[in-house]
Amino acid sequence: MYTDVFSHPPMVWLPADHRLLGDHGHAMPYLLLGDKYARAVKVGAHAQPVMFPLADAVQVPQLLDLVDGVMLTGSPSNVHPSHFHEEVHDPSLPLDPERDSLTLALVRACVEQGVPLLGICRGFQEINVALGGSLHQAVHTVAGLMDHREPDGVPIEQQYAPSHPVRLEPGSALAEWAGGTEVMVNSLHGQGIKRLADGLRPLAVAPDGLIEAFEVAGARAFAYAFQWHPEWRCWENPFYSAIFRAFGDAVRRRRQARLQEGRAFAATPEKP
Repeated sequence: MYTDVFSHPPMVWLPADHRLLGDHGHAMPYLLLGDKYARAVKVGAHAQPVMFPLADAVQVPQLLDLVDGVMLTGSPSNVHPSHFHEEVHDPSLPLDPERDSLTLALVRACVEQGVPLLGICRGFQEINVALGGSLHQAVHTVAGLMDHREPDGVPIEQQYAPSHPVRLEPGSALAEWAGGTEVMVNSLHGQGIKRLADGLRPLAVAPDGLIEAFEVAGARAFAYAFQWHPEWRCWENPFYSAIFRAFGDAVRRRRQARLQEGRAFAATPEKP
């Protein structure tokens, strides 16, 4: 029985975006997941990406019992600023309150339960907000900060090309994965960390001082997040490959722990 349940590869939950697609006046709601995120989990972490369409915060505990890790993806939408006590500065930018309601609860549950957690771009921002931090709603308008958005009108390969260096915390896992304390990364974001949440440790900083990676201090499992996009063709970039390899190792450890727990439960004699 338990051999069948645990014979599949480790599974990683990737929450969906909620988006309207179609011509004006005929738009239909869709649940979306970017191929590049799912492919990075499949190829880079050697795990099976899964979605739970229309999952809500109430279901987080039971759904986390079914998976071995969580990856929070990037998205065109932004975290609603009401979650860090601000008004919307630019109403033209997309929001996704349905995703917010799930992922902010999911972050806290992963940290509490020691579920491996990887955040990318919006996911990076979600973790910070879920744990009490705040965001710059438009980094490029903040004095002293660079414009971190991707260039318009260029091929996607150029948008995701290395854009600026980040300085990595010496002795950190990131420095180990990168093989040094400075590395070039891509840059495709309009928002960014304003106040880092308590309990998060900064691990990478852009030349303008913007925090671009952090870990959950004292986490019981892998808990790292990145403002850049390591999922982009991660198998071609040694640093990005190392990130997903470490994440994959963490979800396999959780899978093994679940397997052992299941076997121990099956071997427990029933009480008369």
